[in-house]
Amino acid sequence: QVQLVESGGGLVQAGGSLRLSCAASGNIARIDVMGWYRQAPGEQRELVANSLIFGSTNYADSAKGRFTISRDNAKNTVYLQMNSLKPEDTAVYYCNANRIRLTDNSLVFGSWGQGIQVTVSS
Repeated sequence: QVQLVESGGGLVQAGGSLRLSCAASGNIARIDVMGWYRQAPGEQRELVANSLIFGSTNYADSAKGRFTISRDNAKNTVYLQMNSLKPEDTAVYYCNANRIRLTDNSLVFGSWGQGIQVTVSS
């Protein structure tokens, strides 16, 4: 019903920047929460940042001051601008959309993208 497609990952040197994008498609009327998680090898998936439809945002401590999340509600798209990247930011980044109101008025919870690799070299 809902598909999330991420783009913008890749390889970057430490101190560099990347911008991730995630577009949601389907019969979507509204998405209450959109965000980014990441999972490094051998680690659990963790929240990086999320954005609520009414404007509030949340960041992991590791992301504060370096990453900025933004969204375009008209396009059902969320972005993650990542600056001053560090090798420890290397992970697969997953887009997440939660509490999605569809046009038939049903709700979908917890949709995930396929993940995109971000590698930061030292």
